[in-house]
Amino acid sequence: MGKLYDTLEAPLVDFIRRQHVFFVATAPLAADGHLNLSPKGLDGFAVVGPREVAYLDLTGSGVETIAHVRENGRIVMMFCAFEGPPKIVRLYGEGEALEPSHPDFATLRPRFPVLPGVRSIIRVRVTRIADSCGYGVPRYAYEGERTQLVEWAERKGEDGVSAYRDANNARSIDGLPRLRGA
Repeated sequence: MGKLYDTLEAPLVDFIRRQHVFFVATAPLAADGHLNLSPKGLDGFAVVGPREVAYLDLTGSGVETIAHVRENGRIVMMFCAFEGPPKIVRLYGEGEALEPSHPDFATLRPRFPVLPGVRSIIRVRVTRIADSCGYGVPRYAYEGERTQLVEWAERKGEDGVSAYRDANNARSIDGLPRLRGA
């Protein structure tokens, strides 16, 4: 049922762009380390090239993805059709967290909406592209984006968000360091 792709072909890119949520999974190298799986939304995903994607990383309660890709680069993203025909697309790759001081950050930033609380851009060099049927995924209707994260960051302001990151995002739950420039 599933198929492998050499590149992000137009029908796959169209499918990905229609999804309102995607999921990101990473893991540390330590066998007893905690795996991480995070949902992402707010129109923060971009296809950069035939085997390159990126997403906008906003300040949140944890820093697992950044810590894991800094340690080993391994990452997978999953897109599920909750509306329309069933389908799942997984993008496996090698990720890196680009801080605002990274030269490529400024090049990629215009691909995303203007949102407060931006921490980094996660860029992924895709090494495996696969789809599967999605027959077991239930149907859900999209009602809109949640506004709480954006409102929280706006209320805190840039300095407040930075202080929050210093206090709450210094290390992953396994003790791995966060961004280099923080």
